[in-house]
Amino acid sequence: MLIDFGKIENTAIKEFKGGKNITNIRMFVDSNNKIMSGKLESDSSIGLHTHQTNSEIIYILSGKGRVLFDGEYEELTAGSCHYCPMGHSHSLINNSDSDLVFFAVVPEHNIK
Repeated sequence: MLIDFGKIENTAIKEFKGGKNITNIRMFVDSNNKIMSGKLESDSSIGLHTHQTNSEIIYILSGKGRVLFDGEYEELTAGSCHYCPMGHSHSLINNSDSDLVFFAVVPEHNIK
């Protein structure tokens, strides 16, 4: 199945999950996954949140920034990948002077 992010409308989310400024997201959603192409402009962030029923994988396409993962900062650059397992907390922060462009997948875990 092809997902063409160029054909998915961009959504500008203000203060996403309590973050700072605007997060631009193109998102495909079904019952099992959220698959996203996103951009954080300089001095923007996605707020700290915990993955209760899912996990998240974030791959950095361009730019640099950092995540706050379980209380520790991790630096990110193009080509790096951050993983937040279910039950853990993280935020994504663009602390650079250029855009932070990323690809993210949030798979739901069927908990019974």
